[in-house]
Amino acid sequence: MKGRNMTRWRDPAKDPRQEAKSNLITPEGHARLSGILDHLSRVRRPEISAKVGEAAALGDRSENADYTYNKKELNRVIARIRYLGKRLDELQVVDRLPADTGRVYFGAFVTLEDEDGEELAIRIVGHDETDTARRWISVDAPLARALLGKALDDEVTVAAPGGETHYIVTAIDYRDPGASR
Repeated sequence: MKGRNMTRWRDPAKDPRQEAKSNLITPEGHARLSGILDHLSRVRRPEISAKVGEAAALGDRSENADYTYNKKELNRVIARIRYLGKRLDELQVVDRLPADTGRVYFGAFVTLEDEDGEELAIRIVGHDETDTARRWISVDAPLARALLGKALDDEVTVAAPGGETHYIVTAIDYRDPGASR
């Protein structure tokens, strides 16, 4: 049987998509996801529903491109609302600093130095709030896993596609989630 739902077989034990994701999130990330959910359910969904209604009122739906497009968009928005609703229920908000702020834990801003002396500044965040432009990496990422529990001046070795990479932790910073900005 061929079709769009057919994909190649992947071994579930080795499939990275099957790995358990942590359910941790920062307060800022939780607020952002809640805002997206609120916008989709209060603004976007009614807006698209009105467009679908207008397109349906024009008559024959079988050849109505506006109706078809907006109906697909509505279904996509509804699916996103459903996903975010379930995901927000699963998430655990980490809203306090760790007991030992001298070590790397969830929510830490970490500065690393590689063998060439180049610095890399990252933040360890939840899976749902990763951002490559800001260098926020998931707590499930190999680099973050290697960093967890490390202290200042500790050496970290990470397996990378180009071979092992060595870093030294040069700074660890936490910003108090309860403090106003």
